[in-house]
Amino acid sequence: MEVENRVLGGTSEVKSPDESVQAVVDKVSHHIKQHTGKDHPHFKVVSYKTQVVAGTNYFVKVDAGDEHLHLRIYEKLPCYGGDIELHGVQASKSKEDPINYF
Repeated sequence: MEVENRVLGGTSEVKSPDESVQAVVDKVSHHIKQHTGKDHPHFKVVSYKTQVVAGTNYFVKVDAGDEHLHLRIYEKLPCYGGDIELHGVQASKSKEDPINYF
């Protein structure tokens, strides 16, 4: 069994994209467009971190076609409805910018 080395309450190490986190981003894509005021061509996950709270915070770096964005997305636990909400967007990021808590 592999155990992540991280601080209690902190974020995970950077993870490679997978279908499950892409699905989370896809569910809030219309909110991202509303928040930025731009009609980005796509939102392709580049990398992400997670933080387990009373649900999961996702800190996601996406290639939006014309720029990179950092997203903070919250997914409630299934017992609380499992809703997925966009909690923040940082625009004008580069592919090299690290994903930080925000």
